[in-house]
Amino acid sequence: MEENSNQCAAESAAIPLNMQGESNDGEERDPESISLSQPLLRRNRTLSSSPLAIVGAKVSYIESLDYEINENDLFKHDWRSRSKVQVLQYIFLKWILAFLVGLLTGIIATLINLAVENIAGYKLLAAVSFIEKERYLMGFIYLAGANLLLTTVASVLCVCFAPTAAGPGIPEIKAYLNGVDTPNMFGATTMIVKIIGSIGAVSAGLDLGKEGPLVHIGSCIASLLGQGGPDNHRIKWRWLRYFNNDRDRRDLITCGAASGVCAAFRAPVGGVLFALEEVATWWRSALLWRTFFSTAIVVVVLRTFIEICNSGGCGLFGKGGLIMFDVSTVTVTYHMMDIIPVVVIGIIGGVLGSLYNFLLHKILRLYNLINQKGKVHKVLLSLSVSLFTSACLYGLPFLVECTPCDSSLAESVCPTNAGSGNFKKFNCPDGHYNDLATLLLATNDDAVRNIFSTTTSTEYHPISLLIFFALYCILALFTFGIAVPSGLFLPIILMGSAYGRMLGIAMKSYTNIDQGLFAVLGAASLMAGSMRMTVSLCVIFLELTNNLLLLPITMIVLLIAKTVGDSFNPSIYEIILHLKGLPFLDAHPEPWMRNLTVGELADAKLPVVTLRGIETVESIVEVLRNTTHNGFPVIDDGVVPPVGLAVGATEVHGLILRAHLVHVLKKKWFQREKRRTEEWEVREKFTWVELAEREGKIEEVAVTSEEMEMYVDLHPLTNTTPYTVMESMSVAKAMVLFRQLGLRHLLIVPKYEAAGVPPVVGILTRQDLIAYNILNAFPHLTKTTSREKGN
Repeated sequence: MEENSNQCAAESAAIPLNMQGESNDGEERDPESISLSQPLLRRNRTLSSSPLAIVGAKVSYIESLDYEINENDLFKHDWRSRSKVQVLQYIFLKWILAFLVGLLTGIIATLINLAVENIAGYKLLAAVSFIEKERYLMGFIYLAGANLLLTTVASVLCVCFAPTAAGPGIPEIKAYLNGVDTPNMFGATTMIVKIIGSIGAVSAGLDLGKEGPLVHIGSCIASLLGQGGPDNHRIKWRWLRYFNNDRDRRDLITCGAASGVCAAFRAPVGGVLFALEEVATWWRSALLWRTFFSTAIVVVVLRTFIEICNSGGCGLFGKGGLIMFDVSTVTVTYHMMDIIPVVVIGIIGGVLGSLYNFLLHKILRLYNLINQKGKVHKVLLSLSVSLFTSACLYGLPFLVECTPCDSSLAESVCPTNAGSGNFKKFNCPDGHYNDLATLLLATNDDAVRNIFSTTTSTEYHPISLLIFFALYCILALFTFGIAVPSGLFLPIILMGSAYGRMLGIAMKSYTNIDQGLFAVLGAASLMAGSMRMTVSLCVIFLELTNNLLLLPITMIVLLIAKTVGDSFNPSIYEIILHLKGLPFLDAHPEPWMRNLTVGELADAKLPVVTLRGIETVESIVEVLRNTTHNGFPVIDDGVVPPVGLAVGATEVHGLILRAHLVHVLKKKWFQREKRRTEEWEVREKFTWVELAEREGKIEEVAVTSEEMEMYVDLHPLTNTTPYTVMESMSVAKAMVLFRQLGLRHLLIVPKYEAAGVPPVVGILTRQDLIAYNILNAFPHLTKTTSREKGN
């Protein structure tokens, strides 16, 4: 646990969603005005509360990750003794793991696409066959029954076996790469349930995509490869154990997240930039190269399978299957007046995106109340959404009139009831098609491909597009949050493309831009307005459309949509992070944090627990049993200092981790006399590799009364180079340092030396730097915050 987690939170259940806070003057605040500053979890109004978050189906304790290199004597000796061959082997193995991440992600993504296209495709063909025979009721029963069965499989797996597999998983990946260890997020069971659940949920026609789950699946693959397999069946090869630490695991999960985006959109550069812009907190050039290598492998795998399936050996997975929006046939020409519709699209996208975030926030809070009632309610909620979705997809096409086919089209093209095509016959007579059925009774990928199609200015009627847009707005709000794997990309793309086409029809006489291109721009603007991505999203759409000429107008749309959206509320992923209670450190500190010092934070916490360089076993056991701290400063008194200093100085030797103390107790590395150990004595008992692993608990250690009186030399295991800050440093500056370096502990040292002043006055951890916790501990800052906002 964190250094500040010395008391367990008294209340760990989720709070009612209508909880109201009180302002400084005693007046009640509107609960909606503080919804983001008060997550769903109740926390004590102190800096010593345990971090809690909603992980999967329950409230869990949250730990931070040790990304910092622990430079103790063992680590220094290990790097000094490594030969060039061993260093090259370590680097080579990093590339091998990056290759395996890309390979396995590409294979699993292809299998998911194959399954979805065939299950959903044959299901829709069977339903249409009933419609052709005018057995409309049987068609609905078959479609709804199949969708309910697929939804049941996905929901039951998530509820009963892997609750962390529900949802997209991207917010939790962002939190992990930010330094938050969310339990059970990257296990083998989670990955298997995510794969099967994604197939079931997407095949059931629910308004969700497989893009978010693919990012999570790629991260699970990377994590499992890095740690040698599942927790209960790990491979203990020596070379693989070098990667079983938080730092290397973080790099692998970054490669996995980028590979998942690449597998979803077939956009390798976009996947790398998505990882850089959206999920990763830490980045460096070496990681950039390995991430790009992983996404390149994914593209090669996808292209290979596409070539194989073009022969027709993959069932309905033929021409499509992978999301590929090809508008490269559009002749892109610009005029000064075309800037007006482009700007309008961006503004509408920003407004709609922020409105979508606001409404989804309310729906998720409502769903939290329902999900608290138990597993049965979670499954029933999923089935209710599935039944409503089936009724809308099947029934709404009956409300629109049939459209005669264009005489210029071949009879084999219009109408058709085949697996793919732009002109679905549905219930229409020969020579006519139903434009709404073309969009609704199709797989998700085909629906996107149809609405993005070019040179089809007369194919879709405005009324049909309006119904399609309204339906998917409703479905997107009520589908996300149920207990199935779900992605946000596809619902937002469908909504955005619908209003983009409607805007294209409205401005048909003022611009020459194709309606298919309007749909692409609409989808891009709504994604930027909701997710607040710019660079990565721009590159993804360029790779999808195969048209570099779209770059200027795409950039304009994305910049405008993000700017408009940011003026209303945070991105959807930030909202989900706050709702789950995950202690995510933002890139930019609050302005009022410059008015508070880290010394004042230290005063609000309990006194620091320190250990001596040579400590008794009894003291170590007592500290470990009575606290949940993760790190302890090691202090030596009466040290003979260098020339020029007073004799009997106090030395801050460094910081020792809880896991290392547990290792010492488990291995019984005790001595009867109080002395410093030799370097060879340490190397005989410990290796740097095993100390990098976080395993073992104090409850598993048995120490006899005789051993309690023995001593332990902590010097060789202590990190002698911990990061420190002076107590006069502002919280804002400390937060930037903490986040950019990926720290778990930050020692606070006094500004002045004086008698009675300890050498370490406090330890900053992630929980101490969360704005919500600081405001709870320092209520007077609320007025400062309001005043700064007014300025």
